[in-house]
Amino acid sequence: MMKQQYSPEEIELGAQSYWQTAGSYTVTEQSDQPKFYCLSMFPYPSGKLHMGHVRNYTIGDVIARFQRLQGKNVLQPMGWDAFGMPAENAAIENRVPPAQWTYANIDQMRSQLQRLGLAYDWSREFATCEPGYYRWEQWLFTRLFERQLVYQKTAPVNWCPVDQTVLANEQVEDGCCWRCGTVVERKEISQWFMRITDYAEELLDALSDMPGWPDAVKTMQSNWIGRSEGLEINFEIPGYGNQPVFTTRPDTLMGVTYLAVAPQHPLAVRAAEENPEIAEFLEACNKVQASEEALETMEKLGMRLGVDAVHPVTREQVPVLVANFVLMSYGTGAVMAVPGHDHRDWEFADKYNLPIRQVIDAPGIECDIEKGAMVAAGTLVNSGEYDGMTSAQAFEALAQRFEEDGTGRRQVNYRLRDWGVSRQRYWGTPIPIIHCDDCGARPVPAADLPVVLPEDVIVDGGGSPLGNISEFVNVDCPDCGKAARRDTDTFDTFVESSWYFARFACADQQDAMLDERAAYWLPVDQYIGGIEHAILHLLYARFFTRLLRDEGMIDCDEPFTRLLTQGMVLKDGAKMSKSKGNTVDPQPMIDKYGADTLRLFMMSDAPPEQSLDWSEAGVEGAHRFMKRQWRMIYLHQEATTESWQEPAALNDAQQALMQAMYRTLLKVRDDYDRRHTFNTAVAAIRELSNAAWKLMNADELNYADGDGYVIQQALEALVIMLAPITPHACHTWWQTLGAGDDITTALWPEVDESLLVTNTVAIVVQVNGKLRGRLQLPPEASREVLENAALCEENVVRFIAGKPVKRVIVVPGKLVNIVI
Repeated sequence: MMKQQYSPEEIELGAQSYWQTAGSYTVTEQSDQPKFYCLSMFPYPSGKLHMGHVRNYTIGDVIARFQRLQGKNVLQPMGWDAFGMPAENAAIENRVPPAQWTYANIDQMRSQLQRLGLAYDWSREFATCEPGYYRWEQWLFTRLFERQLVYQKTAPVNWCPVDQTVLANEQVEDGCCWRCGTVVERKEISQWFMRITDYAEELLDALSDMPGWPDAVKTMQSNWIGRSEGLEINFEIPGYGNQPVFTTRPDTLMGVTYLAVAPQHPLAVRAAEENPEIAEFLEACNKVQASEEALETMEKLGMRLGVDAVHPVTREQVPVLVANFVLMSYGTGAVMAVPGHDHRDWEFADKYNLPIRQVIDAPGIECDIEKGAMVAAGTLVNSGEYDGMTSAQAFEALAQRFEEDGTGRRQVNYRLRDWGVSRQRYWGTPIPIIHCDDCGARPVPAADLPVVLPEDVIVDGGGSPLGNISEFVNVDCPDCGKAARRDTDTFDTFVESSWYFARFACADQQDAMLDERAAYWLPVDQYIGGIEHAILHLLYARFFTRLLRDEGMIDCDEPFTRLLTQGMVLKDGAKMSKSKGNTVDPQPMIDKYGADTLRLFMMSDAPPEQSLDWSEAGVEGAHRFMKRQWRMIYLHQEATTESWQEPAALNDAQQALMQAMYRTLLKVRDDYDRRHTFNTAVAAIRELSNAAWKLMNADELNYADGDGYVIQQALEALVIMLAPITPHACHTWWQTLGAGDDITTALWPEVDESLLVTNTVAIVVQVNGKLRGRLQLPPEASREVLENAALCEENVVRFIAGKPVKRVIVVPGKLVNIVI
């Protein structure tokens, strides 16, 4: 028997114990049901859940539980994205090995997730810092090495001279290291790269066939890949040779007044050897961030190199300058500058008194090159033989000219760069490469994998300790057997998160990276995570899926069929953060109100893709609803079961509640499945609960003939609809109603839509344009019947209060507006 008082902790722990004993969420591939793979982005084990975690994982759990109710074989796993700099920094601060700190945090966060009642298959759990996991990404790296899809080269990076490591652009704050405050240097170091650019076109083209992804994410990825069609044109530089430049606007070629090269360009380096001022400028350039975004916003600076280039058409001499806004890693490290038709080029030319020419005229757009650049396409002017051509015509004419004389060619460029995966940090997956003086870089043989990261290591912040561990570094060359050195860099942690979704399918497989179970589960049917991962993680996951496909391990092209990007949890309109002191710890909320209440609030106050503003008043409102729902079912069970028998016929009130139930079942199903608007689902559920409470007349609980039956049907429907959001209470309610022992095996009711056909329509009644009542009347009701019924409606009578009625506006079948 159900107790009278709602005691969340007792109920929730009891339900969780039942699910664990029954293995309710452990799934296999041996099922006749259609599969559904639901996955939320796995967390970094920071040690404590925050409200963003609660929202993210509740959304995924609601979807997974709903799909179970649809009769599907649902996989919802959980693991840990465990490598990375936060663990190193915490370990430095606490003087403990990162492994010790990480595993302790995993234990704590696992218990917190379990307390939320999330329907995870914990048998598939793993952490990416476990050798049994990262062994296989090392193995894949060696395979890619043999296929020449990975390579090593020197590249410019943000370098912290104190921490002795590369910093991501996001880790540079005002030109300084985010952790120690040291001025960051731009340094050329040897790094490993994956050839993601080999897949650029496929990654871009596939975006047009991904209807389950938000348009915003697809646009961000498309812009990041950045396909551009143009011409590569050679500019002759006497004493140096030909310098190719890429341009998407060859129509502006006759407006070129200078070339700009990157600070690392051989021309700049050569000039610096003879000019101390240029050398000082290059040194200053090497102390700024290396990203396009940073260069775009900084002040544009440059110096003349004392050499000129020859214009490929006019043969005019144009000066060559070194500029801080040109990246050596993009294109050829040199750009042709057209200040009349490019904002950045104009800004630079104006600063250094370089010529500015108009060569494009666009109808309806004023071009005053004294004030700024005009960037629109149009008709060529001041361009000699090309005058009068449109921009498109000039593109074709110049392409033909340069291809015929061998000084240029059509070219497709991508903004996307190959992925630099080397990190000079300790807490990460060791790169499985051995460096031999005779044989060069050689992959570690498969039989010697994994290259295990030593875990009993204290990190002091002075760079990676791996280079000082002789038993780790000193090895024999796998090819010639001579003494060699192991690579001491570790993988970027995005490597681990780029394939974990596939490993969940066969986490217990010890002899292969993946097996046939991956083919069963992939692609992930529903993926949930923050939009901040729109580019890096999601793009790398798409790349890795293609690598796995081309290795013959899976047969899908995309990792995630549908993507839901949830909004943040705010407090007082601001993002929760420790620095602002506005965080809310989920655990005290669970202790006070219960996990179901917290889950209900998270789903009821905003659509998932929008930000949710934290409100304890909102949590209290959700808790009141849970208590009233508990009271409804408790009172219903107290009534005699004879009153639950189906009557011969239903009266109007009973029929109205049954039809409301059918309508709500259809709406909530659509909200859960297609629309993912869980807040409107909750609103509809509350509305049905109110209707059931009204018919129940709980204060007297005196069921009329048939009331108990209808209430029973409505309560069972309410429990089914609430089960994805508030599973613990629904576990108890389902048993109390006699509907079954285990709601996790129940199915969503099928609704016969013919039962929704009604002989009446809803008529809105207004007084002076404001809603004051509703009527249910036959659709053919006359104007006279509608007017008389509206004037007699109880609430309308109260608002009229004897005042004279000026007129009555009737819209048959829709509304009556009484003007007083």
